[in-house]
Amino acid sequence: MSSVELVETGESVNTSTVRLWLQGLVAAAVWIASAALIIWWPNAVRKWPMTQGLANVCLTIAALIVLAVIVGRWSERLARRTQTLGAWLIALPILLSLWELFTAKLGWLPVPFFAPPQALLDVYVEDWPRLADSLLHSAILLGSGVAVGAITGFTAGVAIGWSRSIGYWLHPVLRILGPVPSTALLPLCFFLFPSSWSASVFLIALATWFPVTVLTWSGVSSVDKAYYDVARTLGASQRFLIFKVAIPAALPHVFVGLFMGLGASFSTLVVAEMMGVKSGIGWYLQWAQGWAAYANMYAALLIMALACSGLISALFLIRDRLLAWQQGAMKW
Repeated sequence: MSSVELVETGESVNTSTVRLWLQGLVAAAVWIASAALIIWWPNAVRKWPMTQGLANVCLTIAALIVLAVIVGRWSERLARRTQTLGAWLIALPILLSLWELFTAKLGWLPVPFFAPPQALLDVYVEDWPRLADSLLHSAILLGSGVAVGAITGFTAGVAIGWSRSIGYWLHPVLRILGPVPSTALLPLCFFLFPSSWSASVFLIALATWFPVTVLTWSGVSSVDKAYYDVARTLGASQRFLIFKVAIPAALPHVFVGLFMGLGASFSTLVVAEMMGVKSGIGWYLQWAQGWAAYANMYAALLIMALACSGLISALFLIRDRLLAWQQGAMKW
């Protein structure tokens, strides 16, 4: 490497380090300012619990940002990650401060319909056993429904895409039953199934089944016929053509169907849990609305949003691992 390249590389590293330190210090300062606002500005409506706890959370985040900046001098991956999140690390405390001002400090947003951030923190601290139990029941119900819907949808999609005779009988059923919203069948399912849990599993499975079936069918049908010809020339059997040619080539479409089905299953889950179950995120939301505990409702909504985002992110990690040649083709 020439001396000019060394100088340019050194300048690039120094510029990156300065930018990292600048972003980190600004972000930490904004989080500290948000903590000061929470502690020293008096509440307008009432003394909210966990006000000091919320300020401590802000100070902890500021300390973690400073620590990440220091460690980033030796960890390039951490430094790059911190720089990527730099704008959000500055914007989040500003949004948090505005939320705190409009609710707890100035009282511009009416209580109890709009809760301050420390009220949500109080819910997580005081009501975590009920929230954890609801999240566990929702996870079991969602996992059961999505698993049934994904397996049956994948099987049906492969069968329709591979066999014309099977497609002749299943295609009309798919076109009639598929577009019907799962929640529209709620009264009928609760009458036909022996328990609310089994009815909820069916509805979630139905919401997952339709997109997985359609996308799997599309993937199998769109496989290049030359692949089959080459495999047959080499002596491939019918089983080999299905499991080694058709299904692997259709996997990108399958994961798109799973992505769409997972999103639809979450909306179905909430509606199904509002009818006849005694635990779950949907039940918790209905319970909070009944008691006008809007802080609990917002806390549950935040947990549900993070859970949904986490599951979809995990699905994309699995996709990138299985489809390494298409890594990054789909973004989330």
